[in-house]
Amino acid sequence: MSASAAGEPVAILGAGSWGTALAIHLGRRGAAARLWARDEALAREIRDTGENRRYLPGFTVPARVRVTGEGAEALRDAELVVIAIPSQFVRATLTPMVPRLAPGTILVSATKGMEPERGLRMSELCAELAPGHPIVVLSGPSFAREVALGRPTALVAASARLDVARAAQAALAGPTLRVYTNGDVLGVELGGALKNVIAIAAGLSDSLALGENARAALVTRGLAEIARLGVKLGASARTFAGLAGLGDLVLTATGSLSRNRALGLAIGQGKSLREAEASTRTVAEGARTVSSALRLARAAGVSLPICAAVAAVLFDGMPPQEALAALLAREPRPEEEEVDVSRA
Repeated sequence: MSASAAGEPVAILGAGSWGTALAIHLGRRGAAARLWARDEALAREIRDTGENRRYLPGFTVPARVRVTGEGAEALRDAELVVIAIPSQFVRATLTPMVPRLAPGTILVSATKGMEPERGLRMSELCAELAPGHPIVVLSGPSFAREVALGRPTALVAASARLDVARAAQAALAGPTLRVYTNGDVLGVELGGALKNVIAIAAGLSDSLALGENARAALVTRGLAEIARLGVKLGASARTFAGLAGLGDLVLTATGSLSRNRALGLAIGQGKSLREAEASTRTVAEGARTVSSALRLARAAGVSLPICAAVAAVLFDGMPPQEALAALLAREPRPEEEEVDVSRA
C-alpha cells in the first residue's frame, strides 16, 4: 500500500495554492502526480503556461505533473488522493468522485477546516462520503509558497492505521519535506483547524498595534483553549505541543504569508468580512471554522473565549477594540487551571 516516487500516481484534488505547491513538490521529486482543477479553464491555463498564475504565480509546474479538469483522468490508477479543497466545497466535490475511486485508495485530507453546515472534521466527512477507504490527515506548519520554493518543511500524517500513515509518509516525503506519522487524528485535525481562528485574533491585535506582547499572549492562550477542547473530546495533549498544534499555530498567527492573520488585519483596519474575503482569491478557513468550534465547545462544556471574541467581531459587528478589551477584562484565574491538560 504505497505510491512510490516513480510508481502509481498521486492525485491532488484542488488547484489552489496548497494543491499546486504539493503537485510542484511531488513533480520535482519525480512522482507521477496529477493535479485536478475544478475550473477547466484554469487547468488549460496551467497546461499552456506551465504556471498557476491565479493562485501560485511565479512557480513552474513540472512537466511530469498532469493537470486536468476531468475527475476520472485525475483519479485513474491513483493509490493515494490528496484533498486540497476549501472545507465548504469538499462535500460537493468529493461526492461525484467517490464511485471512481479504486478499492483501497487512500484519501489524504490536506484541508485545515471543518464543514460549515454540520461542523464535521474533514476525516469524518471523508469517512461518511467514502466508507471503507483509509483516511489520513495531513497537517503542520506549511505555507504553500515555501513548499513550492523547496524550503525545508515538516508535516504530520495522522491516521488511525499506522500502515496507512506510513504509506502517505512514503508517498509525500522528500528531501525538503519531512513527514512524521501520528495516530491522533482528532488532535491533529483540531489543531490544524482551530489555529486559523487564533490567527485571525492575532491579525486583529496587530491591526490595532497592540504589540508583540499581546500577540504572544493570544498565541499562548489560544493554544490553551485549543488543547482544552481537544483533550475534552479525546485527543492527546501531546499533539498540541507538536507540529500540528504549536508549530502550525505559531506560523499562522505570526507569518507574513498567513491568510487568516491577513483577514484579521483587514477587518481590524475597517473592512467587513465580505469585503476582506472578496479582496483575495484564497480562502481563510478560520472564518468558517469558528462557528463549528463554538458548537463543539458548547456541547462539550468547554470555554473558548478567544474563539468567541473572533466570532463576535466577524458575525455580530463587535468592534475589535471592544472584543479584545473584553478578553483582558475576564475574571482572573490560575493559569494552571486552564493549561494543565496532562491529567485530562
